[in-house]
Amino acid sequence: MSDNKDATSTSQSYLDQATGAVQSALGSVTGSTADKAQGENRKDRADAEHDLSHTAAKAGPISVTPGGGVAKDDPDRTQGSWNQNMGATKEAIGGFIGAEGLKQEGIQQNKEGKGQEAAGQVNDLGKGIGNRLGGTVGGAVAGLTGNEAQKEEAQRQHDDGKARQRGVEADLQKQAE
Repeated sequence: MSDNKDATSTSQSYLDQATGAVQSALGSVTGSTADKAQGENRKDRADAEHDLSHTAAKAGPISVTPGGGVAKDDPDRTQGSWNQNMGATKEAIGGFIGAEGLKQEGIQQNKEGKGQEAAGQVNDLGKGIGNRLGGTVGGAVAGLTGNEAQKEEAQRQHDDGKARQRGVEADLQKQAE
């Protein structure tokens, strides 16, 4: 299973893309169609692995990555989103019935919800990056010491950090659309 996770890492996909490009170029120079085809195949596979490395499924406040990482959103993200929705509802109702106070309350709640959600995203992004780094370092140390249980725990920490980070990225992408 570790081989698959290594294969879908961003840095590995970049390395495979470069190796494929070099192999394809050498095949072109030497006239070897087999080397050129192998290089092109390696580049295509690296592109697919890069895309897979950047995917995450979101189900409400839960993010899951293909490697098995799972993370729950920071509570500020969920509460901030709720405050935005409630604020927008109050703003719309206040505008519809002519209640300026309710409308202004909705505008303020929506604004506060955006800030709250952004703070939660920053927290999750920081935790995600920290867990990925800690898991990578912990896995390297466990590999040197031969401690398989520690290595598995470090991989889980890395994968959960990746899920947390990709969850934030998915939400930001959705907000940008």
